[in-house]
Amino acid sequence: MAVSNIKVTLHSDIQKVWKVVTDVAHYDWRSDLGRTEVVSEKQFVEYTVDGYATTFTITAEKPCERWEFDMENDNMKGHWTGIFTEQGEKTVVDFTEDVTAKKIFMKPFVKAYLKKQQAQFVADLEKALH
Repeated sequence: MAVSNIKVTLHSDIQKVWKVVTDVAHYDWRSDLGRTEVVSEKQFVEYTVDGYATTFTITAEKPCERWEFDMENDNMKGHWTGIFTEQGEKTVVDFTEDVTAKKIFMKPFVKAYLKKQQAQFVADLEKALH
C-alpha cells in the first residue's frame, strides 16, 4: 500500500475549483486523459491518452467540501480523498491517494508514480483555473 498527499492553495474561489475538479465529463483541461465516460451518477471511467482505463466509484460527496472515490484498474486499486477549504478568495485543496499495486513488481514504484500524477493534476488544475 502506498499513500501520497498533495496540499495546495489555489488562487480561485471554491465554487470554481469544485466545478472543474468534479465535472468529469469535461476533462479537456487534463493533459493525461484522452477521454472520460460517465457510467452513472456514482461511477465514471477515465482513459489515459494511450487508452488505459481506470474505473472510479464515488463514495462520498459534500459539495465544495469533500469528494471521495474508490478507483481500480488492472494494475492497482485504491481510494482518493479530496478536501476543499475556502480561504477568502482562495481555495486550499488537500488530495490523498491510498493505492495498492495488484502486481508485485509494481509495488516499489507506486508512491513515486502517485507523486508524479498528483503534481501533474495540480499543474493542469492551476492552468484550467486561470
